[in-house]
Amino acid sequence: MKTPPSTMFARALGLLALTLATTGHAATPTAPTAPAASCAALAKLALPDVTITLAQPVAAGQAPAPQGEGAFLGKFSGMGVAGLTRPARNPAFCRVAGSIRPSADSDIKFEVWLPQKGWNGKFMAAGNFGWGGALMLAAMPDALSQGYAVASTDTGHDSGTDDGKGGRFALGHPEKLIDYAYRADHLMTVHAKAIIKAFYGHGPKYSYWVGCSLGGLEGLVEAQRYPEDYDGIVVGAPPNTLVNFNAAQLWPGWLVRQNPALNMTKAKFEMVSKAVLQACAGPVGRQQGFVDAPEQCGFEPRQLLCKGEETADCLTAGQVQLMEQIYRGPVNPRTGEVIFPGPAKGSEAELFVFAGDKPFANALDLFRYAAFEDVNWDGTQIDWDRDIAQASAKVGALFSVDANLQPFFARGGKLLLYIGWNDYHNPAELVDYYHALRRNGGQDGVRLFTLPGVGHCFGGAGCDTFDKLGAIDDWVSARKPPLRLTASKVVNGRIARTRPICAYQAVAKYKGSGDINDASSFICAAAEEKGNTGS
Repeated sequence: MKTPPSTMFARALGLLALTLATTGHAATPTAPTAPAASCAALAKLALPDVTITLAQPVAAGQAPAPQGEGAFLGKFSGMGVAGLTRPARNPAFCRVAGSIRPSADSDIKFEVWLPQKGWNGKFMAAGNFGWGGALMLAAMPDALSQGYAVASTDTGHDSGTDDGKGGRFALGHPEKLIDYAYRADHLMTVHAKAIIKAFYGHGPKYSYWVGCSLGGLEGLVEAQRYPEDYDGIVVGAPPNTLVNFNAAQLWPGWLVRQNPALNMTKAKFEMVSKAVLQACAGPVGRQQGFVDAPEQCGFEPRQLLCKGEETADCLTAGQVQLMEQIYRGPVNPRTGEVIFPGPAKGSEAELFVFAGDKPFANALDLFRYAAFEDVNWDGTQIDWDRDIAQASAKVGALFSVDANLQPFFARGGKLLLYIGWNDYHNPAELVDYYHALRRNGGQDGVRLFTLPGVGHCFGGAGCDTFDKLGAIDDWVSARKPPLRLTASKVVNGRIARTRPICAYQAVAKYKGSGDINDASSFICAAAEEKGNTGS
């Protein structure tokens, strides 16, 4: 039996004459902090269940290249933490890498990067994406260049191996599933703070989590399970709850396979998207290619019903039915309850990927490998009552966060939520969650930003690049709650336009004069009544 982590941790810190702060509010001078120990000395740091595999200085501009999915995501400025058009050049830092083994089947890789000069006394952890399995090295230089100590974990498996791709790692490995769900993030956080303290002589004054997609869900899980880990958490597009969300991704394709008369081509989805744009975007929105306030959009698919033979510009009765059911979301046939709400109006061009002849792989993996542990389960005969209930009973508690975050808010924690209106992760679910948080004591601790025209975490016609880390730091350290942030549309490393994103429920409105590609030409104002909306 392993020694309890708390006991081992206390012993290790005693040996090192360290005292790890239980919150992110350890005493820290305001001036940049110089290292109190050498980088190489960290290789001998004794931490519970941890093997330090690397502790070496890295020269400016020589940060290791991201690998796997992290390398792909690093190409998109919208995934950056600091709103930069291109990744920052790293300053000189101490690179610490290691493995954490809280169970016999665990192997959680992590890295901590520590500025050699000018540490600002703060710590940021980068969230993961999809099924994890890779260090998010691409997210680390931007924060490092601003003086932050930064960390990332691979969530306990390697997506670069056959057994680690998608959700395969979970099959027959319940401890690895726990690592992925929450243990890897928490232990990375605890040990990163210990390493920071060993290097600088004191822990971080403020600690932040920034993540989108899985990284957003990870942030929510941290806030609920470990409310003292972080002072500020940025949560982008969280798939919460994960079982219901993945069920929603299987829904469009399942509908078509059950009734081929519902089938729609990619061109038809794009046609619907253009019709929604014409019906619901204002003059500026039409020019820039997105609907500003989808909640006020009154478009209905039946408006496109073919009056005779099917053409490229109309929908058959079956296609109208498909769009209506996609907008509604999957339904429990026994109770009539919506399992997960459908996507927002204006996101139609992104939906074709879910309505194909094969189930969406990322969603399928949750049921196949984690919930049912049946490699032959293909989703074609899914029971929308029994199967959802069984999956929720098996893994739901690992991957869901309710609206009770009172311990996090009670200690002054701040939660910045954001999502693109064109995101298939569904803004309506996050809007509902935001309201529930406010009803449960989060009035002063939560803000929601909805980004018009933006897809899943990044991409789309909207402005997807903004300074997430700066916003949460201003809120926590300077006590400046975010009401209006400036986002950019970046094309080939250059800013094509800027636009304000407004704290929910306000939307950006064009003043009536000035450059429509400049955020200064807009104000944040209340949304209009349902109908034709936009800037």
